Amino acid sequence: MISEMGREEARIWSALAEINDPEMPINLVDLGVVYGVALEDRTVRLRLTFTAMGCPASDMIIADIRERLLAEPGIDEVAIDVVWDPPWSSSRMTADGRDALRAWGLSV
Repeated sequence: MISEMGREEARIWSALAEINDPEMPINLVDLGVVYGVALEDRTVRLRLTFTAMGCPASDMIIADIRERLLAEPGIDEVAIDVVWDPPWSSSRMTADGRDALRAWGLSV
């Protein structure tokens, strides 16, 4: 049986999967840039990386994450820790993410 905390974390992951990378036709979860989430009281703590340092869309992505998660019931705060270790690589993408990029004619 899934615990209440497990259901809440699953709900957070589902919400994150609704956010697409603004430069690629793939959501953040399938892209593999979300390294972890935790729910502490009414605060979501999220570990996030980007596909490259100096990503021009980083501010937009962070704003999209905050907006989407704050729309979830019971979430009052979103704390995002941008991390670079381990570095992102295409091996972090899900099978669905790879399929989405291939459908757009991109090699992965």
